[in-house]
Amino acid sequence: MANSKFEYVKKFEHSNPLLPSTYMVVRIDGRGFTNFTNLHNFEKPNDIRGLQLMNKCAKEVMKSFTEIIIAYGDSDEYSFAFKKSANVFNRREDKILSCVLSLFSTSYVFFWSKYFGDTNTGGQKLLKVPSFDARIVLYPSLEDLQNYLSWRQVDCHINNQYNTCFWTIVQKGGLSTEQAQKRLKGTLTKDKNEILFSEFGINYNTIDEIFKRGSIWIRMISKKEMKQQKSRKPQEIKEQIQQRNQSEQINLEEEKKNGDSDVQDLKGDIIDMSLDVMTSALKISKKELLLVHDDLVEKPAFYEKYELIKKLK
Repeated sequence: MANSKFEYVKKFEHSNPLLPSTYMVVRIDGRGFTNFTNLHNFEKPNDIRGLQLMNKCAKEVMKSFTEIIIAYGDSDEYSFAFKKSANVFNRREDKILSCVLSLFSTSYVFFWSKYFGDTNTGGQKLLKVPSFDARIVLYPSLEDLQNYLSWRQVDCHINNQYNTCFWTIVQKGGLSTEQAQKRLKGTLTKDKNEILFSEFGINYNTIDEIFKRGSIWIRMISKKEMKQQKSRKPQEIKEQIQQRNQSEQINLEEEKKNGDSDVQDLKGDIIDMSLDVMTSALKISKKELLLVHDDLVEKPAFYEKYELIKKLK
């Protein structure tokens, strides 16, 4: 619309930049997934195909958005945590939300047949367009982010234990869904465990971790690169950061001249300008994604194990 009399309409656009130096968490939730899963004959209480598909979609998001350090998912939801210094799309809420959500949603459709089978070979046909909603929440401290992840995993445990007990007494106990609801009303965790074990011989503790605790994607770096990083002298790192800053500033100015100011950070050899150069300044070019099922509730050991505290700064 350059040099056009209609260009004034651009002034009506609204952009909402998110607060700097906060952890951005994008949470995606399935919309109307109770009906969606019933329509597509998902196994109750958990369908491993659906969970694996969600994990695949999350991996695609993390491959595209390199400033996401950790993602946690269970059932029909996924949370993506950006590092504190992330500057993707200049932290524009509308761009981040729409791009993450659209990539996740289209990936769900694109990879559907990989997990539910091809219709030519008897697989489950996609009968309805899946829909997801999303929101962005900002957390000021690492402790807040850790508590957020713990909250989501506690929710996963509570929901899964109830659903496991509910569908067991329906499928194996012969009760209707209404009778099952009445049977479980007011029961505590120990009561549900007792019902599962004493009546159906099911030890809840032996259920697959992916069902009880959800899935976690973590961005990793190799041991070799970690050693190389630690062996670098602080002054050498500082000089490289300064050179990279100058180079990226020039590139950013050129991009703005070309009318593209929303370009993400370059993939590959990316430098985290916010990190203390005396501790861990460089983001390594080779990034690996690791899928684990770990306990965030009692002891968030994976934070220490994978040195996420440094990475999330």
